[in-house]
Amino acid sequence: MARMYADVIIDISHEKVDRPFQYRIPPKLSEVVCPGVRVHVPFGRGNQDKVGYVVDLSDQPDYPVDKIKDIIAVDSKGITAESNQIRIAYWLKRQYGSTTIAALKTVLPVKQKLKQLERKKVVRCVEGDILQEAVFACERKKQVARARVLRAFLTDAVLPYELIRQKLNVASATLMALEKQGLLKIETESYYRNPVRCADREEKRVVLSEIQRGIIEKVLSDYEEGHSGTYLIHGITGSGKTEVYLGIIEKMIGMGRQAIVLIPEIALTYQTLLRFYKRFGDRVSVMNSSLSMGEKYDQIRRAQAGEIDVIIGPRSALFTPFPRLGVIIVDEEHESSYKGEAMPKYHARETAVQIASMHHACVVLGSATPSMEAYYRARQGEYQLFEMRNRQGGSILPRVYTVDLREELKQGNRSVFSRKLRELMEERLRDGEQTILFLNRRGYAGFISCRECGHVMKCPHCDVSLSEHRGNVLLCHYCGYQEIRKKNCPVCGSRYLMGFKAGTEQIEEALHREFPEARVLRMDADTTKTKESYEKILSAFADEKADILVGTQMIVKGHDFPNVTLVGILAADLSLNQNDYRAGERTFQLLTQAAGRAGRGEKPGEVVIQTYQPEHYSIVHAARQDYQGFYEEEIMYRDLMQYPPVAHMLAVLVTSREQEQGEALTGKMVDFVNFCRTARTKEESPDEERRTAQTWQRLQIIGPTEASINKINDLYRHVFYMKHPDYQVLVGIKDELEFFCKREELKNQTVQYDFDPMNTY
Repeated sequence: MARMYADVIIDISHEKVDRPFQYRIPPKLSEVVCPGVRVHVPFGRGNQDKVGYVVDLSDQPDYPVDKIKDIIAVDSKGITAESNQIRIAYWLKRQYGSTTIAALKTVLPVKQKLKQLERKKVVRCVEGDILQEAVFACERKKQVARARVLRAFLTDAVLPYELIRQKLNVASATLMALEKQGLLKIETESYYRNPVRCADREEKRVVLSEIQRGIIEKVLSDYEEGHSGTYLIHGITGSGKTEVYLGIIEKMIGMGRQAIVLIPEIALTYQTLLRFYKRFGDRVSVMNSSLSMGEKYDQIRRAQAGEIDVIIGPRSALFTPFPRLGVIIVDEEHESSYKGEAMPKYHARETAVQIASMHHACVVLGSATPSMEAYYRARQGEYQLFEMRNRQGGSILPRVYTVDLREELKQGNRSVFSRKLRELMEERLRDGEQTILFLNRRGYAGFISCRECGHVMKCPHCDVSLSEHRGNVLLCHYCGYQEIRKKNCPVCGSRYLMGFKAGTEQIEEALHREFPEARVLRMDADTTKTKESYEKILSAFADEKADILVGTQMIVKGHDFPNVTLVGILAADLSLNQNDYRAGERTFQLLTQAAGRAGRGEKPGEVVIQTYQPEHYSIVHAARQDYQGFYEEEIMYRDLMQYPPVAHMLAVLVTSREQEQGEALTGKMVDFVNFCRTARTKEESPDEERRTAQTWQRLQIIGPTEASINKINDLYRHVFYMKHPDYQVLVGIKDELEFFCKREELKNQTVQYDFDPMNTY
């Protein structure tokens, strides 16, 4: 059925995304009106001819038909940079489910236009003897300030305006008077806010291996031949993947193209930026949430103007509006942070492939522990796979010790540090080498409970326990609620109100207690709240101002510290025991990545994995650094249970103010899907009916049920899941459910869609 109506955003160039307006598509334009195209429309009471952008199409009017105006024409300029952004937003809305406005605000990085920064300079207009005579004339007339200014220009042709005002103590009226005399000229120039502050450009070029050169040549030759594909580099930790990225980007820049480099965490920005800045200088910039609105706005303008070649940042950097995009690099592509948590819940990997196809660009994915999805697609031939099995520079993988904490307890060791780890840490402190201790948990204790009655201190707004932080503060990590820890149990009055499980703060305290001579840094979500905290902690550790770095996941992702020869993984089971089908994969990735931080320089490295389940296959394969063995075992479970990547999954999450409302709505939605399954087969011809029936028979529905955390921030959560081998079948079901919810006119409930979720609800 032809779409008869178009939603149009007016004045998108001002980035004022308030709401779209619906227009009718005349029959003569039905073939050319599509999302992203620029159109002329009558706007307002006076029907002024305005330029807008089509953001969505529909076959249903949202208003009385007689009040909907017709599109005048399609703009002759065709597809613009803004058009591409709109097309991406439309794809996100269609592929992942969300409102049009939410998709637009995701794609448009800066929500409002900000004032351009300006600075003044003063330029000398006369030379030599004329200027000297002017100085003498001012001195004769006792014009001391004017003489002081002119003397400064005897040696400099240009001086900053503020420098003259402040250092020479001169009023603006004095400068204006000299300008009127034709001796000086005040000029104003605009400049960009630049978040990049790197001084060292010196780069030590490494000699690329034959494998590295082969990957670069293959990607670039494919690109030059017009075959822009997606490539997966599976390279062990320290194998030199970043050098491959640099080589590809350098050649792309030589062809006049631009590059986006995605990294999973802001914490990686500083070290990654430093390596790219040494190669490309001021043509590199960053885009992340730590930048001010002004800095973000200026990086967008620089990208649009072609004044930068490389942008580095987490998933939001993907929407940088480069006009000549040549390559998108997704480093550590396996990381869950590449999946958005707000609507639309897009995945950067799939979105990068879509954006690259629009620009005829290529995508390079890289990881020492590829996601099951990426490796599965590479094995299926959808991506081209490259393997890098050796470390760069001849260094070897670290030696790994797996410590059974059950045996440690039997031997009377109740410390968070096993005997083996303590022994190796003492050696590092004695030899002046560094240690990283990794714990997949922040805060001080997992939860606080009463040893007498069993009461757990919970958030009053969320169905989760409160975590204890330093200063006797109990904090909810979901809504931010906090309260002071009570001395007695609020239920039975007992004094035995105690915390369980170690957190990063407790590890730091234990280190100070057991190794008082050690210099310790802690890096987690609580110590990295300020703008430059990541850079300060990492640079201090890189400069060897600390012996031990203790932290959460952010310290084991992509960092390169040559003097780190020991990594201790304190509790490997924390991620393994999550109620999630990805728990085994996530544990293997974390352990392998953490182990890869050791021995990256000339000195060999060692790793200690502390666990209560040393026999679990993810821990066994991680200790061996054996990705292939892990993949073969994990994919069997996924195939058996029809989980991604073998099949696809759609999670539908309903939030409501009242428990009963959410429960009723999820039930109705499941009934609606079942109704569609029955009705569809009856509408088709016999052959089509058989094919449709077979397609729908492969749909699995799980639930509805309460979410594992039933309440967050006073909102109740209910969920159901659907699984199907064909992703587009689930997209079609999502479309049907959106139409159903629109018809239901929901008021106190919201519905969110999450395709191939990274975490179960």
